[in-house]
Amino acid sequence: MKTSKIASFLLTLALSGFLFVSAKCQEKQQDKIDASTKVLKDFSDMKGKIPTELLQITQGIIVVPKLINAGFVVGGKRGRGIAMVKNPDGTWSDPLFVTITGGSVGFQAGIQSVDLVLIFKNRSTLENIGEGSFTLGGDISVAAGPVGRSSTARTDYKLDAEVYSYSRSKGLFAGISLGGSAITVDDEANKAFYGKSVDSKTVFSTLQTADPSVQQLKDQLKSMYQ
Repeated sequence: MKTSKIASFLLTLALSGFLFVSAKCQEKQQDKIDASTKVLKDFSDMKGKIPTELLQITQGIIVVPKLINAGFVVGGKRGRGIAMVKNPDGTWSDPLFVTITGGSVGFQAGIQSVDLVLIFKNRSTLENIGEGSFTLGGDISVAAGPVGRSSTARTDYKLDAEVYSYSRSKGLFAGISLGGSAITVDDEANKAFYGKSVDSKTVFSTLQTADPSVQQLKDQLKSMYQ
């Protein structure tokens, strides 16, 4: 009987520990969503903001708060963020957690933290992310996005790039090379936030969470072009 009580106590203790760890993991992803919302708000408040017309026609977006760009001669990039696609009715999907990693060779030194926003012309590009990683500048073309009032960059939208990139450091737009950077689905982060294993197709097509932070993220995104 005594042994049974001890076993029951240990099982309860282990379960409590598991629930605590799960809650902390979910909270971490929640913070990432909140940080992504702040990045979008900061970008929209800047004088040289992402043109409205580009945001109106975009079919997908990736936001990576605090992407670390570091190196000495040989550089590297690492960041975690969220990806979303636009639905046919103009609404936005729930966020899919992603990771971006990459390296480059050339003269560089120091560490730089930047907020990164990637604008996708086609929804299918992000939908295919669940089939494996894709490489910017390799599998899909990427170019620095036009900046300024919507009317000044309209012709730039006819460029051949599949993705337009925007990066911000210390409150100002900052150039960053993304060639060779790979984007992959962060399965552990998605499981932690949604409470179960989900693939990109499920997140983009069927999930509609009632989480307030997700709704705030969607509202902020829509406010930037409506």
